[in-house]
This record gives sequence, structure tokens and C-alpha cells, in this order.
Amino acid sequence: MEIFFGAFTSDWEQRRAALLHEMSSGVRRASAEEELRKRLKRMGQIGAAGGGGSTGASNHSAGSKGQKLAQAQVKPASASRPMQTRLAAVAKGSQPAVVKMASYGGGARVGAMLNYVSRSGELKVENENGKILEGREDLARVRGDWDHLFQNRAESRDIGSFSVDIAAAGFSSDEALHERVRSTLTSGFADRRYAYAIEKNDDGSLTVEGLVVLRSGQGERLTGDAKAAGIIQSRYDASAAASEAEAKFSFRGYGNGVEFGASRLRGLVDQHPDVRNNRGQSIADEKVAGDLVQKDWRGELHSRKSRDVMHVIMSARAGTDVAAFESAVRDFLAHQFAGHRYVFAMHDPASDPKEAGEGGKRPHVHAHAIIAMKSDAGDRIETTPAVFREWRSVMAEKARGHGIKMEMTDRREFASPPAFTRTQVRPVSREGRTEHVGTSEPGQARYDAKRSGRRTLATSDGSRQYAIKVQEAWQKIALASGDRQTVAYATQHHNVLETELSTVQAETIATVIHADFRSTFRANLVTLQQTVLEGEKLREMLRVDFEAYEKKVETALFKLERSVGPEDRAGFDEVASLARDFVNQKRELVDLYEQRKEAVAEQSGEEPHNEPRDPANDEWDAAIAKHGEAVVEAGNEVMIEIEHNREGLDRVEAGELPSKSKEAFQAGLNHAMERAAQLAVEGNSYIREVAEQDLDIQRAIDQAENQPGRPDETKGNAPSSIDSAAEQQHDLRAEEEDRQPVDNDAREAHELASTVESTNRLQDRLSKDREAAQLRGETTRTDPAQQHVPRLEELEREKMEQRERDRDDRDR
Repeated sequence: MEIFFGAFTSDWEQRRAALLHEMSSGVRRASAEEELRKRLKRMGQIGAAGGGGSTGASNHSAGSKGQKLAQAQVKPASASRPMQTRLAAVAKGSQPAVVKMASYGGGARVGAMLNYVSRSGELKVENENGKILEGREDLARVRGDWDHLFQNRAESRDIGSFSVDIAAAGFSSDEALHERVRSTLTSGFADRRYAYAIEKNDDGSLTVEGLVVLRSGQGERLTGDAKAAGIIQSRYDASAAASEAEAKFSFRGYGNGVEFGASRLRGLVDQHPDVRNNRGQSIADEKVAGDLVQKDWRGELHSRKSRDVMHVIMSARAGTDVAAFESAVRDFLAHQFAGHRYVFAMHDPASDPKEAGEGGKRPHVHAHAIIAMKSDAGDRIETTPAVFREWRSVMAEKARGHGIKMEMTDRREFASPPAFTRTQVRPVSREGRTEHVGTSEPGQARYDAKRSGRRTLATSDGSRQYAIKVQEAWQKIALASGDRQTVAYATQHHNVLETELSTVQAETIATVIHADFRSTFRANLVTLQQTVLEGEKLREMLRVDFEAYEKKVETALFKLERSVGPEDRAGFDEVASLARDFVNQKRELVDLYEQRKEAVAEQSGEEPHNEPRDPANDEWDAAIAKHGEAVVEAGNEVMIEIEHNREGLDRVEAGELPSKSKEAFQAGLNHAMERAAQLAVEGNSYIREVAEQDLDIQRAIDQAENQPGRPDETKGNAPSSIDSAAEQQHDLRAEEEDRQPVDNDAREAHELASTVESTNRLQDRLSKDREAAQLRGETTRTDPAQQHVPRLEELEREKMEQRERDRDDRDR
């Protein structure tokens, strides 16, 4: 069955429809779920901590040969090596392990990459089997041997080089000339970004040369060839601008990515004194040209490049034994990339045929490796920060095994700035150490920070906690070592980290708004993030597990909204929308899992097993049966607030939150206790039952009952029926609103409680509709893109309309 993705109005709807179609039809079920998991993981950036990544090196099918090889890849070679041991070795002179990802490439670039690392065949190249490849003929055969491992997907054509001949003359000024040229180009290119330069011919005509982004704002991508020129020409001939001047469009070439565009645009600036963009702004120099492509054009490219091979560089300090380092590189590659095809070559300054001015004869010994991303077993190499860290660990261990003092290091251990990438800078001199300039202002800033050794400490919570541990390790090294040089080295880095941590802490405090709700808001945001991402860890979630998980998310949202400030309202709405969308997609996965189980049970002739009941749901149902739904919901609302403030106080005591927030949490707890006592006095039997196990609540009730002037006949009396209890609670809430007309927290809590109740009703309706559809034979297996998605959208619209009606009622 074919799905027409144009029927969906947004990218995420198209992706979800395609995903559900693949999963329900059994096509790429596992990979589709993995894709969903990765996309949903981005939602964790709400309050994500830095420094880390997934710990697996690649995804493999169970029991396969590739899985065994992958396990060898991620074997923690030096993960058990203590931090203090590593840093002490560095302080005594061990060099850091350097393993850099230089670039990726498609299968078509393998020949050029091999030619580079082998210095056009002049250096020997060794493959994964230890065979020495010498000469261009041996290298040429590598491309054919690896061809079955490549996707052979063509790179996207992102930027085209164009030329336009315009028959026009007699302009009153240069500005009028540029206005006519931009009118001509815009009539042909529509809303595409472009840059151009003008040449005046002897006969009065104009020749315009420039670059254009081949993808339009509507997603139409030109091919940058004669066919594309014909399309542009037809569009121009049909426009009003064609009546003012005759123009002929042609393309001279095309390329892929930001690097290509920046290089070509800098070349255009070098050749012409006056280069402008599609808004008429001048591109005065190479720096402005680089910034234009990096900042304005990058987001429009949607560049796609095949990753069939990767280029990895391993290097060591000048003076390192070349033979020992070559053996260490050989062992590292064999351990880390077992099952993959690869070749490597050593670049030793003594034997490098390339001259220093051309980038050769570097003072440090290093090795280049070209590695196929896909193994013969079908496994792909995963590249994440955690995997790169593991590469450095393995490289250091193999080097130590060959007598080279080397350790895995982390830039956070030395407060070093992050490295710059090849797209952020471009080389300008290769004499000695290669000198670069930034291709944009951020790129130049990153390059300057790295070259100057400026101390930089990551500001995320995870990196800050890691830095604290490192600081303690440096201090222990300084105290334990008897070597003066080691003590001085450790003391220096301990002091650097201490200074940077103090600076980061001061900056963080300076940005905090000193309002009582602010620290509570941050704590609740972290709690929400952790709660939502719990769903990521559950692969095949049972219905009861999902219901408990959904309640936890709604409870976290409830707490967050209670503490949100006016300036954070827009951010809360966005976070809540993302969280609920995450839960909705998990619900769809649960439905698909249940359908799959039913299908398997039908095929095997077995009855589907009943899933165990969640104890929390049983307790909730029992409480409602005993006390009534209105009584339990009112009491549960107060208990949520009590537990939230107790948790906040505990975190303040544990040092997780600043001590200044203790007063706000204590005030919130006192207020919640008073509300609980009032409900109990008014006859809420659920609160009284909870108070039997909670002495603090019982004391609050006793104080409320013993207040002077209170009628004795109401003490300890419970309502005669559930209806009277609900009515009394409703009256009590109305009185509270009358007494405190500006109590935003109470109003927001009531709104969110209504939202939670409405959401639960919608979910119940969704379950009933799906059950009815299954009875009619209309399951989501037949067409998820037409049943799952529209129904979910309809329910979401109904929920939004209900919220708007409730808001209008409150405003009136």
C-alpha cells in the first residue's frame, strides 16, 4: 500500500505516518522503532546535561557474527583505569591519546582518500589482513573490493554556479542597475538565496555570474545542469520581468555542502570588486562571504552526503618511536574495527615524500586510516562522543603495550576549549604547524580559543559535576606525590579548575531571577525531563506500565505548571506540548505491540495472556470505591502538593538545590498542610485515612479542629454521602477563590487538574474507538497513515477546543 505523504502538513506528521506504516506492516520494524527513539531523544535537550552519549558502538542483531564483533569494539579497554591513575601518569609525562575523526566520504571518494593517505602510491598501505598494498594498481583494487559495502547514494546538489546574459543598457545609476539584475534573478530563481557579480560588455549587455542555493523554500531542488537552466528560463520568460529585458540563464556547475559554497563565494569575491546577495547587501571580503554561507545559507541547503567510509587520524608526539607507534595503531584498528575493511598508512617526517610547504613532513608521527562504515556482516560503526572516548582508551592501552607512555584524557580534565572542525576553519599556511582562519565569526572565535589555550569549562550540570571530581583527583595527586614536578603540575590544574568552577557558579547565580518560584521551577523541570525520558528506556511497554508512566508525566507537568512564572509560560507550553506528544507516540507503540501480540496469538491458536494489574491502579480504584471519586481526587491534589514540597526540602538538605529555596518550599508545604487539614475538617475521609499513616498531616488536622471559635458539632464528622462531600469541597474552593482572588497558583492548579481530567477522558475515548474499530475489522494494521494519525489529530483538536472553552468560561 502506498502512502501519499503530501497529505500531511508538517514534517513530523509525515515521519510519524511513515514510521507507523513500516511498523504495522512488519517492514523494518526494529529499525523504525530505533529511528523513533533517536528522534524522541532530542526532546531531552529541554534540560540536558553535557558530556556523554550512548555507550554502545553500534546496533547489531542478536546472535549474529556482527554482534560478537561489535562487543569486541566496545570492550572497555581502559574504562576501569581510575581517573587518578590516568591523571597522575599525565602529570609524570605521559602523552594524551589522539584519535581524530577527520571526515566522512561516499564510495566515490575512496580513490581520492586512498591517494591522499598513500601520497599517490609512494607510501606503503596496509589493510585489515596485514597485507601490504604498494603502487596505484593495488590501491585501485580496493575500491572494487569494498563496493558491496557502499550505499552508492549520490550527494545532494546544494549550490549551483550560474551565468545570466541580460540584454539591457542605459541605467541612470549603479543602484538602478542592481535593481534590474536582482529583479531578473528573482524572477527566475524565485525565493532561493543567491549572490552575484556584474560584468558590463562592450555592446552594452550584462553578464551576471554567481552562486545560488538549489533548494527553494518550498522544497523544490534544482539539479544545477542544463535541464535546471531550462526550468528557470521558462519561469523567467513567463514573468513580467521578461518584458523589460531579455535574459538567458545557464548553469556552469554544482557542489555539495557549506565548504563548497564558501570556497566558491570567496573565489567570486576575489575576482569581482562588487559582489552582492539577493537582498542587495554587499559582500565586501572573504570573511563576509564565509559568514553568509555559514549563517544564512546553511539552513536552506538540507545537504545530504553518503557516509560509506570514514577517515581517522591517530597521532603521537614528536620523538615517539615510529615502529612502536605503528604496531600500536595496527593493534588498535584490529581491536576496535574487527570485521570491517580498512587500510592505514604511516606519515613519518623522515620518510614523507610530501614537502613541508605542501602539508607534509609534519614533526609528529601520525597514521591515517580509511575504514568502511559497514562490515561484511552488515553492522555499521556508530560515532558518538562516548565511542570516541572509547577509541582513545583503546589507543592508549595498545600504545602502553608497546612501551609508549600514553593515556586517555578528557578536555574537561584540563579546562581545555573544544576543538574546531574542518568546516569552521580553512588553512592559509602549511609551513610548520598549519595556520587557519575561521570561515565565520564563531569559527574564528573557536579557533582562537583553541590555539591560545584559553581555559574553558563546560557549563552543563554533568560537566560541572565531572569537573568537581577531576579537581578532587588533582588535589589527591598533589598530596600523594613526592615528585616536585608532578606536584606543581597537579596543583596548577587544580587551581585552574577551582577558578573556572567559581566563575561558572557566579555566572549561573547572576542569571537566576530571585523569585521564590524560580528554584522550584528549575527543580520541577529536571523532574519532568527525567520522568519523560523514562519512557525511552522501555522497549516493549505493557499497557499497565504505560498507564503508570503516563500518570507520572501528568503529575510532573502539574508540578511544573504550579511553579511556572509569567515569563516562562511560553516555554512551559512548548515543553508540555513536546512531553505529551512523546507520550502520545508511546501510546501508539503500545497499541502496535498489542496488535502484534494478538496477531501472533491468532496465528498460533493461543489466547492472548491477560496482563497483570498495576498495584497503583488497584489502590486508586479501591480508594475511589471506598471514598468516592470526587473525595479522592480532591485529596490526591493536596497530597501531590505536599509530596512535591517535601521532596524539594529533601533536595535542599542534600545540597542538590540552593539553600535560599528552602523558605519557598517550607511555605508551600505549610500552605498544603493547611489545605489538607481544611479538607479533613470538612469531611474528606480520604485525607483522614492518609493521616493515620502521616503524623504531620494528623497534627495539622488536630490543630484545625482545636481552633477557638469553631463549632464543636462539625469536628470529626464525615459527610453522609459522596455527593455531599463533593459539594462541600466545591463550596470550599469557591470560598478560597473569593478570599484570594489573585492566587495564581491555585487557579493554575485547578486549570491543570481539569486538563489532566480532560486528557484522561480523551484517552479513554481513544481506547474505546480503537476497540470498536477492531471489532469492525478496521485495525490500524491496514492503514496507519489514514487511521492512527487523523484520529489522534481529531482528539488533539477536541482537547484544544475544550481548553479554549474552559478558558473563555473562566474569563466570563
